[in-house]
Amino acid sequence: MPPHLLVDISSHGYGHVAQTAPVVNELARRHPGLRVTLRCGAPEALLRQRFDCGFTLIPQAFDFGMTMADAVGVKAEESAAAYREFHRDWRQRVAREARAMEQLAPDLLLANVPYLSLAAAAEARIPAVAMCSLNWADIYRHYCGGRPEAAAIHGEMLAAYNSAACFLKLQPGMPMDDLHSARPISPVSHGAADRREEIAARLGMKEGEKLAVAAMGGFHLALDMAEWPRLSGVRWAVPAAWEPAHPDAATLESLPMPFGDILASCDVLLTKPGYGSFAEAACNGVPVLYLSRPDWPEQPYLVDWLQRHGRCREISRAQLERGDLGGSLAALLAAGRPPAVAATGMGEAADV
Repeated sequence: MPPHLLVDISSHGYGHVAQTAPVVNELARRHPGLRVTLRCGAPEALLRQRFDCGFTLIPQAFDFGMTMADAVGVKAEESAAAYREFHRDWRQRVAREARAMEQLAPDLLLANVPYLSLAAAAEARIPAVAMCSLNWADIYRHYCGGRPEAAAIHGEMLAAYNSAACFLKLQPGMPMDDLHSARPISPVSHGAADRREEIAARLGMKEGEKLAVAAMGGFHLALDMAEWPRLSGVRWAVPAAWEPAHPDAATLESLPMPFGDILASCDVLLTKPGYGSFAEAACNGVPVLYLSRPDWPEQPYLVDWLQRHGRCREISRAQLERGDLGGSLAALLAAGRPPAVAATGMGEAADV
């Protein structure tokens, strides 16, 4: 019988999928016939695009991360209430999930990074490895740590993370000093193809025009591009949810190719600080214009890394809403593309 890998992935944005798929793809390459069961709440089309190997999908989410107002705004009060409810019958919840995991009978769990899965694996005596650039215990403590119930909830979260045989700490990421079995690994990135000529032809781009791609990591951000000024020599590819009423904008969905190929083919990425966006931009040598989310505890570590290994500039929410991006875009484009960062974390994780 081929080995059976169970992969549980947080559905809080798409960064967790972007981190996990390259590692599972590498494992499947090394172990032909590897049986993969994937449990995640992300859209199946996205998962099929990212995972090169075959897998059985169970559309299920084991965590919610934080309750979000939009791509950059956290609802701390709502999140605290949700965690209180989630942990109200914690031991019974863990026991239920342990029984479900026993029925699946995996040889190994790879969790990015739902702690309930890790706690269930420990109870079911199934080996488990965690991997992420953050953990929800640190995020919860940052936003909700001052509440009366926080110490007990945080303790249960941290115990679940520390039950893993190893926590692969992706770079760039948070320090996560409370994890006993943390092991840093290099960045991971999905392989992508430069399809600039095809994109330019589809969008009717002129010689010398620059392509700016906007993506907020799977979160909605309501923007009205109708009042954005036109920037000479700049074309936009943005999510269809923006309903871009702008003469120089097309939708990402109108380009029939994986997002990774679009990213690898563009001149600049407009995004929010998040592992998937920052790491994949750096690994493709793409400059980044990022919308600051100053209360997100992962941001300082991501930005510091990208400043050292890539090229980026910060913009405010007001600038984005006005489309006041000309100066920042011009500065990034004038500096040219940075050297691509080597994505070697897939091999390091697969070795473990």
